[in-house]
Amino acid sequence: MDYKFWGWKTADVAPVTDGYKGIKDPRDLYDMLSEIWCAETCAPRMRENWSEDNKTLGQCSITAFLVQDIFGGKVYGIERAGGNYHCYNVIGDCAFDLTSEQFGDEVLDYTNNPEQFREVHFAKEEKRQRYEFLKKKLQEKLGLL
Repeated sequence: MDYKFWGWKTADVAPVTDGYKGIKDPRDLYDMLSEIWCAETCAPRMRENWSEDNKTLGQCSITAFLVQDIFGGKVYGIERAGGNYHCYNVIGDCAFDLTSEQFGDEVLDYTNNPEQFREVHFAKEEKRQRYEFLKKKLQEKLGLL
């Protein structure tokens, strides 16, 4: 199966925790999240543009930190207009972006970007709550709750 997210072909990292049984690599996680991402998990400033056809819109930071929970590694951010960062994951020499589809044909630069930290992102209470909601929905989907 072909995926549309950036780095999918080399996204061959294993979980660093057994807390998410049923997910063996980032492609499995993408499959699960594709059924969970919704307007409620989308960043509020983008919510009016969220649709089933663009499920990854506004999902980057909460998804990247959930990826980090499961697979380890670091989260990096590409600075966007307005000073916001689009987050993606780097684990060893493997880099991928589960939410890159939201940019359509735009080519993003995944080199030399600053590391992102959940303490900074989750200082925004709404973002922390969206992350917790996404995480809970994933655990429910996996039958862990």
